Amino acid sequence: MEDPYALAVEAAAAVAEATGVDAHDAVVVLGSGWSGAVAGLGEPVATLDVATLPGFHAPVAAGHEGVVRSLRLPRSAGADVRVLAFCGRTHLYEGHGADAVAHPVRTAAAAGCRTAVLTNANGSLRPQWGPGTGVVLGDHLNLSGDSPLTGPRFVDLGTVYDATLRAAARAADPDLVEGVYAMLRGPHYETVAEALALRAVGADVVGMSTVLEAVAAREAGLAVLGLSVVTAVEAQPAAVDPDEVVRVAAAAATRFGAVIAHVLATSPPASTGPPVTHTPAASTAPHPARHPGSDPPPGGAP
Repeated sequence: MEDPYALAVEAAAAVAEATGVDAHDAVVVLGSGWSGAVAGLGEPVATLDVATLPGFHAPVAAGHEGVVRSLRLPRSAGADVRVLAFCGRTHLYEGHGADAVAHPVRTAAAAGCRTAVLTNANGSLRPQWGPGTGVVLGDHLNLSGDSPLTGPRFVDLGTVYDATLRAAARAADPDLVEGVYAMLRGPHYETVAEALALRAVGADVVGMSTVLEAVAAREAGLAVLGLSVVTAVEAQPAAVDPDEVVRVAAAAATRFGAVIAHVLATSPPASTGPPVTHTPAASTAPHPARHPGSDPPPGGAP
């Protein structure tokens, strides 16, 4: 089996060569229906078909374009932010495994990114959070039964979503709410009993992505912001329509794209400090430096 970290380094080199950009600062993963948000993320530099890059698969879900865009986002002070935006993702239910799900984030880390913005569409477990509601992820429940980490890679996820980035997002859009995201494997939607059980154990919204990417991003030392849009309300008589999920997310994409741009343009510049290592000394896995203002470095083994 190919080393997923080495594969990410190979893919990052291919991105640099194809875009002409030696290093990027931030990665944005755009979920179902979110591709319209890319218009607000800066000046386009290059567009690549992800399936042409080492280790990537063409997405199969509706609302996922299957391209990666390199953009230049002006910053109010200092150098422009180089953004790598993945318009679409690989889901765990596609059967390629957790490493394939984490590959875009690992590639971005190898390409120099220090900040990750992960977006998705969700089903709301709170009836008062109707379709179109924007949710900042404050925490998550990994109920996928999988992890992108294998072996003694002990990553502290106690504060997986960066407090500074969350505050910046809420400052950009005070209507955003904050909640806990539960990830299930899918591709089937939840039963009413499952939705009620998720709410009972602390989840506010539910979906089929993001969590494994967040784990991989934290392993690599990236600061993580999770943004989600409600596209359906769970435990209701009406069936969930996948096409409606994409439509609702697409309608909100421009608004939330402006939030992402504000966060990236106003956040502190990327750190040039030493990398954070979570693996034994013998590992050759890349671990980029942390984003300033993010949570304390993870501790040792549990």
